[in-house]
Amino acid sequence: MNLEKILTEVGHAYAPLTFECQQEFIKHSEVKMFKKGDVVVREGQYSQKAYLLIKGCARAYYLKDGKDISDWFTFEHQFMASISSFFSDDPSPHYIEFMEDATVLEFSKDTVKKLSDNYHEFERFIHKIVTETMLGLCERLHTIQFVKAEDRYNQLLNIYPKITQRIPLTHIASYLGITLETLSRIRNIKKRI
Repeated sequence: MNLEKILTEVGHAYAPLTFECQQEFIKHSEVKMFKKGDVVVREGQYSQKAYLLIKGCARAYYLKDGKDISDWFTFEHQFMASISSFFSDDPSPHYIEFMEDATVLEFSKDTVKKLSDNYHEFERFIHKIVTETMLGLCERLHTIQFVKAEDRYNQLLNIYPKITQRIPLTHIASYLGITLETLSRIRNIKKRI
């Protein structure tokens, strides 16, 4: 596994990191493997870890009145963390679960602070990740409030064309804010076209 190559590719998506900064990031991180179904953060836990997905996918979700509501999905070369807990030291409001067997680069809040203090490009890198995450969550909120269910599904497929092969439809439906029956109807209409 070539972590430098992965960090270079991730850097193209967010902000480039020098080779020296990449080496420090790798040195202060740990490659870990998780199994499908592993939950690494639970509601109410304090989370000091974040994950760069090398292989596999994960989701963040809430439990409300016993109902499982997916909040977001993460795939290869993207990051997953309990953002509010990681950055503000509050208990996590949600769970983080791996949806497939996964390989990740796990790093701590202390690593982010240390590298941000020592490398301006790492600070820019983290800033870009957080900004894009927040913009994505704002866009998701807007979409749920103002976009028709069918269009929401089509937008999701445009972003993640193979999501239905990797994430169960029940989780996709909850992410879209619709019932599984509505999602099935939308998918049947698309198949007939």
